[in-house]
Amino acid sequence: MSRRVVRQSKFRHVFGQAAKADQAYEDIRVSKVTWDSAFCAVNPKFLAIIVEAGGGGAFIVLPLAKTGRVDKNYPLVTGHTGPVLDIDWCPHNDNVIASASDDTTVMVWQIPDYTPVRNITEPVITLEGHSKRVGILSWHPTARNVLLSAGGDNVIIIWNVGTGEVLLSLDDMHPDVIHSVCWNSNGSLLATTCKDKTLRIIDPRKSQVVAERARPHEGARPLRAVFTADGKLLSTGFSRSSERQLALWDPNNFEEPVALQEMDTSNGVLLPFYDADSSIVYLCGKGDSSIRYFEITEEPPFVHYLNTFSSKEPQRGMGFMPKRGLDVSKCEIARFYKLHERKCEPIVMTVPRKSDLFQDDLYPDTPGPEPALEADEWLSGQDAEPVLISLKEGYVPPKHRELRVTKRNVLDVRPPAAGPRRSQSASEAPLSQQHTLETLLEEIKALRERVQAQEERITALENMLCELVDGTD
Repeated sequence: MSRRVVRQSKFRHVFGQAAKADQAYEDIRVSKVTWDSAFCAVNPKFLAIIVEAGGGGAFIVLPLAKTGRVDKNYPLVTGHTGPVLDIDWCPHNDNVIASASDDTTVMVWQIPDYTPVRNITEPVITLEGHSKRVGILSWHPTARNVLLSAGGDNVIIIWNVGTGEVLLSLDDMHPDVIHSVCWNSNGSLLATTCKDKTLRIIDPRKSQVVAERARPHEGARPLRAVFTADGKLLSTGFSRSSERQLALWDPNNFEEPVALQEMDTSNGVLLPFYDADSSIVYLCGKGDSSIRYFEITEEPPFVHYLNTFSSKEPQRGMGFMPKRGLDVSKCEIARFYKLHERKCEPIVMTVPRKSDLFQDDLYPDTPGPEPALEADEWLSGQDAEPVLISLKEGYVPPKHRELRVTKRNVLDVRPPAAGPRRSQSASEAPLSQQHTLETLLEEIKALRERVQAQEERITALENMLCELVDGTD
């Protein structure tokens, strides 16, 4: 009799648990728009959820600590004239979020650390370039202010948010609607899935498809794909008999999948959330009431089923916290924010350990909030891996950092300077402080002028009211 050898893995026992009732966010009218995005985005400071809104599109932004019942008059972020379809936090500035809408625009917003008194209606910048609705957003993982958007016009646009410019437009790569777009770890390649049932790997700066696989899954429902840490691809889709599947692919040999897992028959599109630090992929189906998770390894069978977290309520969407927002003292390796019809519920994934000490093996250094490149450097052909930070002492989000947009003079067409980025010298520092002071003074002056104009308007209205009252007497 041969003894069955149990696979060694520190992630064999990962347990999911829903947060207590007082840790949920109640009374939120989650959007009912039919769209296969997560509807939720989260970072170490804020939770953002796309909500129902009359006469346009809106999303709500809550400080993570503001749990419990949300006031029905809590300020929203409103500015789009059509429903919001996707939102994504900037990985290099926890106060900046982008939103994509049915109204063909992308807006980038600065969220203050304090709770605003009224709705936020003025984006830092509006990006206009798509001719149909925009349903996919993804920030570049390592370059500052680089944002990707994909629309119903089958076009992918890569923007420099700091200048409002289009860096690249990939408009002849997809013959049909794009279902998903994902960057690899250093942002040199894109993986896309499309309604034409083809999985593509694209080099955006060369505007060329470097590898593609037609029908990675035989079924008719939409596909999704994400890069793994070592450059392989994970795809989710459906078999010909409508069974949901997870496949692992090697882009150097796209003929056959490295591994293929079949799960169940359900209509919900599986949204894959991949954690590069633990090599675990979590699959959340819209309309499902479960989260399945698998460990990806370098030895056969490559994809190992770990467990399923199940609950009673189906999920309308899902947010996935970056590693730096987790509680390392509780051996938390992932945290989800599950959207119900009227609330958002945190779900914590932990690896039980007896020791209270920091678990180095669970928490390798992870991408921090500092970009590795400027937008111009990336566009000129440079690549850099993410700037890593240690979570040993826990992560404290930095204070509010403002996104500055400097629209370039279109007549000034000097090429961007290539080569390594210069660090700021001591003599340059006062200039940057002076720039901050000037910006603040200009802002105060503009606000005073706005207040003065409002006061004059109020006075005029009061005079009209007095005249009407005198007339009726």
